[in-house]
Amino acid sequence: MSDDVETKSNPLGALITSRLVVVAGKGGVGKTTVTAVLARAAADAGQRVLVIELDGKPTLDGWLPDLDARHISASTSLEEYLLEHGFGRIAKRLTKTGVIEVIGTAAPGIDDLVVLGKIKQLERSGEWDLILVDGPAAGHAVTFLTTPAGLRGAVSSGPVADQADEVLAMLADPARCSIVLVTLPESTPVNELMETAAAIRSRVGADLGPVVVNRLDTGDEVSDPDEVDFGRATVQVDDARDAAAFRRRRRDVQVHELERVTDEFDAVVRLPWQPVADLGPADIAELAAAIETSEPAEPTS
Repeated sequence: MSDDVETKSNPLGALITSRLVVVAGKGGVGKTTVTAVLARAAADAGQRVLVIELDGKPTLDGWLPDLDARHISASTSLEEYLLEHGFGRIAKRLTKTGVIEVIGTAAPGIDDLVVLGKIKQLERSGEWDLILVDGPAAGHAVTFLTTPAGLRGAVSSGPVADQADEVLAMLADPARCSIVLVTLPESTPVNELMETAAAIRSRVGADLGPVVVNRLDTGDEVSDPDEVDFGRATVQVDDARDAAAFRRRRRDVQVHELERVTDEFDAVVRLPWQPVADLGPADIAELAAAIETSEPAEPTS
């Protein structure tokens, strides 16, 4: 990774100090969006970027059509693992019959380990400066990341133990791996953020990167509902006042929740709310430019 990117005084530089970044957060907070934004910003800064989706819809392909993207599934990774260890004929038969998915269920954690092992191979290849993983939702993220330690404690030797050791070494090295958690400036997502961060700190041993607070309302200051100047607008006055009051309440909540996050975490990156129904490549590029140049301003009431 080039020194000029690492030393920039901006949130992007703080977020990409490791070669592998796993983006995680409660479902619905926009972790896929954040993955795309970080990838776009890093690529625009001259980095060789790979994005990885885990068993999800291929959203990143549409947002980042010019970047390398991989889709890694547990069943495919387990089949590749068996092939690499001399069980080619068995692997093909298990895949055709659907039994390979049963193995993942019967041996808890083995599917997560082989997925992490595949990611480790890509990280070790040196082909990319930055690998961004659109990780599991917060609840599964902790299980996903703690699986190697659990399996290592249960297996004393052999290929599984070796794989677990190698994955644990990657997770524990801050130059190789960091975890970026995403939240919204709302009570429930912030509560889950705190719980997930505590679990990662105590159980995973991985470096916790900056927290990304997504969808902040950073637009123009909201007027007092009782002092709104409607001019010649034809909207219903009561409806407009209700809308202004709602936005002020939301701003107040966002300010409070943002303070909770900044009090708990040393490094916090803010991303503004994009008021569009469906994000596209242009919206991702706009958000990427925002974190590349400066941190968006805190919302004001």
